[in-house]
Amino acid sequence: MALSEADLVELDRIAVREAVRVVDLAGEDDWERDSPCAGWTLRRLVAHMTAQHHGFAAAARGRGQDAARWREPRDMSEPAKTHRAAAAAVLDAFGEPGSVGAEFALGGSFPGRRAVGFHLVDYVAHAWDVAATLGLRVRLPEDVLGAALAIARRVPADPALRGPGFAFAPVVRAPEEADGSGPLEETLRLLGRRPERWPVRE
Repeated sequence: MALSEADLVELDRIAVREAVRVVDLAGEDDWERDSPCAGWTLRRLVAHMTAQHHGFAAAARGRGQDAARWREPRDMSEPAKTHRAAAAAVLDAFGEPGSVGAEFALGGSFPGRRAVGFHLVDYVAHAWDVAATLGLRVRLPEDVLGAALAIARRVPADPALRGPGFAFAPVVRAPEEADGSGPLEETLRLLGRRPERWPVRE
């Protein structure tokens, strides 16, 4: 059954709030840790997340073509606080009447419903990225994970469209020794992550 626009916005809200929760768990000694996003520390990852929230918020209001709204903040001295404000901004924008029915400028024009789907799968992945950096387990309900997996399965897997300079790394096959693969692990591998390299330390 296809999700309604309201359901899609609510699932995105859950993913964003989970990302906020795990970012808020980072301590002063955690920000320079390497993250699952190659070459990015946790601080840089959260700067990217912050910029994406502001960019999507602008796109929901018809201003996504303004490149300045997608720039990472210069001041990331308080990453969790900065990210929290950006998350609130995008959730407010997506919650405005009619926003999901509009076209979003995301380096091209996309129906709002599809754009919110992009944001949803991104924040399932980024919530995991942050949790993995900290050695924690991400907490997302099955309906969020199922929706994210359905979207991830539609992301083009052509190697020519993956890797440096593109939104996602190449698809990763599950290792032969992997003991099953749930929807989160499958989504992560479809988006180029290797969850088995980031064990939970709790």
